[in-house]
Amino acid sequence: MSMEIPGSTGMGDLKGKIPDDVAGQFRRPGAKNLKSQYPRSSKEPLGGYLHLARMIDKARAREAGVNGDYIYPCPLDKACLSFLDVSEQDFSYAAKSRTDELILEWLAVHGRPRSKKQIELWNRQMLARGPDDDAKWAYFRKTRDAIDPSRDDIVTWIDLLDLEEGREVARRTVTP
Repeated sequence: MSMEIPGSTGMGDLKGKIPDDVAGQFRRPGAKNLKSQYPRSSKEPLGGYLHLARMIDKARAREAGVNGDYIYPCPLDKACLSFLDVSEQDFSYAAKSRTDELILEWLAVHGRPRSKKQIELWNRQMLARGPDDDAKWAYFRKTRDAIDPSRDDIVTWIDLLDLEEGREVARRTVTP
């Protein structure tokens, strides 16, 4: 398909590209291949929200069929979706068809409005979230000890994910 328009003064570097190429440059995000790379850390804020950037990476990867062993929505994703008050399906569609910035705009319209204080409290709770029963603690310890048995200071899911993915996790002298 040609983009030649009579009387046009040109389209710069977009001239001669088909509409799908042009649209992709403006708004279509690429999915990270989670079979060969990690999603962003849950500690990386996006629009003030922790875990949101990671959830976007996982939702995009699932939609593109490159999620590997990563699960969307995992329990942390479900907690985030509940706080945002959006459905898994709606978020997944938004993630595959919008950039991070456009997802934030979409959430402002489709999610539940939250104050800065509510977001800060939720972020603190998310960072402190750990296993909540004996079976989950057993799984948590087994996973953590397989990675680094000396890290008994790691007691939250987000720290465990970062440790598992090779990110630096500060040592705690007192466990939460």
